[in-house]
Amino acid sequence: MVLPDRLTALPGFAESGDAPGRWPLVLASPHSGRDYPAEFLASTRLTLAQLRRAEDAFVDILLDGAVGLGVPRLAARYGRSWLDLNRAAEELDPSMFIEPMEVHGGQGSDRVRAGLGVVPRVAAQGLDIYPTRLRLGDAQARIAEVHAPWHDRIDQLTSAARDRHGYAILLDCHSMPSPAPAVGGAAQVVLGDLHGTSAAPALVDWLERCFTAAGLRVARNAPYAGGYTTARHGRPRDGIHAVQIELDRALYMDPARLVRHLGFQAVTATMTTLAATLMRNDLGLGSTGYAIAAE
Repeated sequence: MVLPDRLTALPGFAESGDAPGRWPLVLASPHSGRDYPAEFLASTRLTLAQLRRAEDAFVDILLDGAVGLGVPRLAARYGRSWLDLNRAAEELDPSMFIEPMEVHGGQGSDRVRAGLGVVPRVAAQGLDIYPTRLRLGDAQARIAEVHAPWHDRIDQLTSAARDRHGYAILLDCHSMPSPAPAVGGAAQVVLGDLHGTSAAPALVDWLERCFTAAGLRVARNAPYAGGYTTARHGRPRDGIHAVQIELDRALYMDPARLVRHLGFQAVTATMTTLAATLMRNDLGLGSTGYAIAAE
């Protein structure tokens, strides 16, 4: 394991890598958290193993090589079953709470209806997390103490990178269940740029070539086009490019047992090589009109 140069405890997540703005690249792993508050564990009907089914296990560790090069990485502390950092703060299911909620559009999203809002109702299909309704204030506290600081910090890191280099790249890193078999082989990597709106095509083209050169099958925007993170932070016209990366869990771990296997090293090497190139090659993204500071 590569030890980061700097590890700072922040509310609900950890930050590692070099000082903000030194490199144009920022990495985020919002679903790899594996801590669960004691009061949450006491209140849920599920076992820890069932709660962990929602995690993107070990994705943060896949990025250790990039962190060793100095790339900033944000890694969630808490499990996704407790709080989903890749959802909008408004994506709350009113049926989960004792108190009535003011009606707004976020409540009707497909994710909320599926039980996968910012405070999830289920850890997986058929696995309801809570035996009773929650107090709305509890959900609001999680959002204020962890969700809001997480996205504020992404804003700070990407803005610092953009202000120094003229552009910033945010890679929001996730894992996915192995897709169903398909003609020619199912995708092992899915790149989501919200159908061309959250990042420059040159960046997504390059990412596809990089993963393909590593021997992996790549798809774009299907079945994952990106989530709240890419929608909120991806602003190509402002010089900030956000891409969601989904990696097939079977590439590097046994999903049933949550245990890494020999493929872990190969995926880590691919992510490290990818980061090393993006640290020093702007792929033409630097011609955005923003002033680039001197070294």
